[in-house]
Amino acid sequence: MTAAALNRRALLAASATLPFLRIPAVRAATPGLLTFGLSSYPPTLQPWANGGTASSTIKLMIHRGLTSFSRDGNPQPELAESWSRDDEKTWVFKLRDARFHNGEKVTAADVQWTFDQIADEKSTAYFRAEMQRIAKVEAPDARTVRLVTKQPLVTVPNWLANFHMPIVSRSSPKGSPIGAGPFVPKGQERGVSIDLERFDAYYKPGLPKLKAIRAIAYADENLRLAALRSGDVDLIEYVPWQAMDAIAGDPALKLDAVDGPFMYLVFNGSRPPFNDARVRRAVAHAIKREELVKAAFFGRGSPLEHLPISESSSFYNADFKNGWHYDPDLSKRLLAEAGHGGGLSCSLLSTAQYGMHKDSAEIVQQHLAAVGINATLNLPDWATRVNLGNRGQYEIGIMGNTAESNDPDGLAAVLDGSLAASYVRSFGLKIDSIIELMEAGRTSFDEAKRRTIYRNLEQVAIDQAPIVGLTWRSQGYAMRKDVAGFSNFPGALTFYSGETFETTTTA
Repeated sequence: MTAAALNRRALLAASATLPFLRIPAVRAATPGLLTFGLSSYPPTLQPWANGGTASSTIKLMIHRGLTSFSRDGNPQPELAESWSRDDEKTWVFKLRDARFHNGEKVTAADVQWTFDQIADEKSTAYFRAEMQRIAKVEAPDARTVRLVTKQPLVTVPNWLANFHMPIVSRSSPKGSPIGAGPFVPKGQERGVSIDLERFDAYYKPGLPKLKAIRAIAYADENLRLAALRSGDVDLIEYVPWQAMDAIAGDPALKLDAVDGPFMYLVFNGSRPPFNDARVRRAVAHAIKREELVKAAFFGRGSPLEHLPISESSSFYNADFKNGWHYDPDLSKRLLAEAGHGGGLSCSLLSTAQYGMHKDSAEIVQQHLAAVGINATLNLPDWATRVNLGNRGQYEIGIMGNTAESNDPDGLAAVLDGSLAASYVRSFGLKIDSIIELMEAGRTSFDEAKRRTIYRNLEQVAIDQAPIVGLTWRSQGYAMRKDVAGFSNFPGALTFYSGETFETTTTA
C-alpha cells in the first residue's frame, strides 16, 4: 500500500472519532456520476432473493416490477400501465411499451416466465409461497396478463410492488438476470463496489437523469460517514443515529430521515426452549425498551411493545400498545412455569456490522441476564448473519426490518410461519391461528372485517410472541446539498427509497 493510501486511511479513521473533521475530497467530480455509500456489499443480487437493504437498493436500480409504491405508500403502475379486476380472483394487467436491458420488449410472456420461475418447486425465491396462491397466469396477447388466484386476494398489487418481485427477461442467460430498470450493471469489484450506467431505452422519458452510479460498500458506519464528509461519496444510507443531529446542522449536507423501521427479536422455534410461548413471553417482558432507544438510537425512536402497526394506521389498536411491557417478575414466573426456574442459557445472534444491531444485542443481553437468561453473543458480518438465520443456526436473533407494505398483510414476512424459512422471521415457528388470521385478512375485500381480523391477530401475537417488538427507529439517508431528486419513502417503505435514483441529480 502506498504512503498516500496509508495517510488517507489514517485520516478516515480519525474522522470516525472526530465528527466535524473535514477531509478534502480526492476524487474528481464526474458530471452525471453519483457515488453512493452502501452499508454493506450485497450478499446476493439475484432478483427474487432477499439479501437485505443493500441488495434491495441495488435491485431497485436494475429492475422494475408490474407495480411499484408511490411516495404516499400506495401501489401504482410500473411495467403495467394499468390493472383491473374481472372478479375477486381475476386480475388483468395491461403492459406499457417498455424494454429490457438487452433491447427486447417486455411482454406478457416474460411476466408469465418470471412468475413460473418464482413459483417453481426448486425455487428459493422470497415470494415463492405467495406465488403458490396463483392458479394460473395467462398471456392472451403480448401486452395483457391475466392473473387468476386460487382464492380472493386483496393484496396482489402490494405483492407485485415488492422489490423481490421484479420482472426479468425470459431471454436471460442462466445466472445473469436481465432487468428493465433505469440502470444497467456494468461491473463490480466483489466485496467493494458495483458500477451501473444509465439505460437509455428506459420507458420513462427523460429518466434516469444520472449518467452513472457507483455504489461503494462501507461496512463500517463511521467510515461511511467520513466518506460523505470528505466528498468521496455523494449520498449514504444507514446514517449513524449519533451523527444525525450533526448532519442536520451541517450547511454542506442534508439529512432525510423517517420513522418506520423497527427492531425485534426472532426465535428458533424448532426446538426447546423457544418452542414454548411462555419462554418467548418471558423474553418479551424482560426488556427495558426505553434504554434501547436511548443507547442504540440516541433517542431517535420509541419503544415497541406490540406488533409493529403504526399509530397512523387505521388498523392500529391502542389496547395492545403495552402488550409486551417491561415486567421482570412476570418474566421469572413465566420461566418457572415453563420449567426454567433456575434460568437457562442460549445464544443471541446479531451482527457487528451495524452498530444498531450490535448495541441492541448487548443491551438485550444485559436485560435477559437480569431475569436468569444467560445469552452468549454471536456477532458475525451481515452476510453470515443472514445465512445463519436462514438455516436456523441460532436460538434468539436481533432483527431490524420494516413491513413489506403499509397494509397489515405486509407483516406476513415476519409472522407467517407457513412461509419458507427466512432470517427475517422466527425459524420453525408455525402458529396455526396466526396463519389462519393472516389468510383471512388477505382474502377479504371488506375493510371493516379486515380490521376485526387484525385485531384478533394482535391478541394472539401478544400471547404467543412469534416475534418480540423492541423499538421503532428513525432511518436516514444523508447527502451533499447539491444532490436533488432523491427522497426517503415514508414509514414502512423507507427501504424502497432506491426507486428515486431514477429522478436523482447531482452537480
